Amino acid sequence: MPSGGRPRQLSVRTLLLGLLLAIGDGRCGQLTRVHRALVSLPERHKRRLGVIARWRNGDHQLTYRQIERTLKVMSKALGCRDGAPGGALSELVTSLVSASVPERYEDVSSSLAVDWTDQQSWSRPPAEPGGPCADPEASWGHRRGHAPGVSDELYFGYYLQLATMVNDTGGQEVPELVRAMLLTSCHLDPPAAFVPVLERLKASGVGIGDVLYDSGYSYRVARTWAIPLRRIGASLVTDLHPSDRGPKGTYNGAIACNGNLYCPATPKALLGIGPLARGASKDETEAHDGKVAELARYKLGRITKDDPDGYHRAACPAVQGKLRCALRPDSLSLSHAHPEVTKAPSEDPPCCCTQQSITVPPHVNVKTAQRQDYLSPEWRHSYGRRSAAERANATVKDPSSTDITRGSVRLMGQSALTIVVACAVVVRNIRIVDAFEARQAENERRQARGLGPRSRKRRRRTLEDLAS
Repeated sequence: MPSGGRPRQLSVRTLLLGLLLAIGDGRCGQLTRVHRALVSLPERHKRRLGVIARWRNGDHQLTYRQIERTLKVMSKALGCRDGAPGGALSELVTSLVSASVPERYEDVSSSLAVDWTDQQSWSRPPAEPGGPCADPEASWGHRRGHAPGVSDELYFGYYLQLATMVNDTGGQEVPELVRAMLLTSCHLDPPAAFVPVLERLKASGVGIGDVLYDSGYSYRVARTWAIPLRRIGASLVTDLHPSDRGPKGTYNGAIACNGNLYCPATPKALLGIGPLARGASKDETEAHDGKVAELARYKLGRITKDDPDGYHRAACPAVQGKLRCALRPDSLSLSHAHPEVTKAPSEDPPCCCTQQSITVPPHVNVKTAQRQDYLSPEWRHSYGRRSAAERANATVKDPSSTDITRGSVRLMGQSALTIVVACAVVVRNIRIVDAFEARQAENERRQARGLGPRSRKRRRRTLEDLAS
């Protein structure tokens, strides 16, 4: 007797193509829409892809049950472990997302904006804690609430993280393509879970330069986020959490504040500078930037690069000619336009005041150190690129295109949901490339006619605009 049965009609390749077609046509990630997309293909493509197969009794067209079963078998084979995707599922997602980035854009930028968002499950939450539900892999998470007076709200599902390509500092404009993604259970810490994804991205040959993220990542323990990123060569650009701002101890007498070391005589008012208020006027911005520039005069300047162990040397600001100090007689020859230290420690001064420079170990400011001074205009301009991460989260949830919100995607289970979201990211990247190149072509046509680039429409309308 012959062993085994006949091969299954629907292959994994055809199933993934059906998901891409359904999402690309705005049909959402529902299996009924996937079936409809496949059976509506031209005859020759249906036979090539196995949508129509030759059976004993004649031609047989693919059924919905076959799609449902293939996805179930594939999800079970790929699997997840302890709320994180397994090796096979991670490799599939990486291959899909990487294939959606055209070769001409692979090396145009090394900067990434990282953010996480909510991804609800189609399942209802359990009626009681620990009770049964249709999606046992999902768990309770929290997201930012949009209702008046609500800062956070609970949802039942997963955390979705995306790493979006942005232009390098001073570099050319690039399409904001998603380079990596991760869907995990809500009981896992998102930043710590995303580190292996960025490490695999680096190992695959993708250069990682600036990594931009908000305070939801920055306040994590350094060994689970900041240290691993620095180890792979990333330059961190982040908004500090309120608990990490301001003076945080000293090292060899120098004050550790906002990722830098400052002179012990730095005025407390300067060390307490906070972020610029949203919607600040031009005068307020200039006053704020003036204080930040004044604070920079008291900063110990880095005079060497990090050695293989992460150590570097930093020099006193008076030695570098940024301020006047009685402990540094040569600095007194500077003009009085420079700030002067009037209360220098005369008895038993610390090392930073007696030595020309000090050695700074890697554990000092390991979580908060950045290339630009925190709150400076250069930092604001660099950190402003992080809005690309917000746009990436918004476009994959756009109801008019790749909508992956609850109801549009009626699937349960981490593996199945990861596959659908990865296909949505692929479709989103293709659309971003098309829109970017169309905009570039339009700008070139306008330039040939002597016109400037088309300006973006202003979306924010204030009360003054409505009243005028």
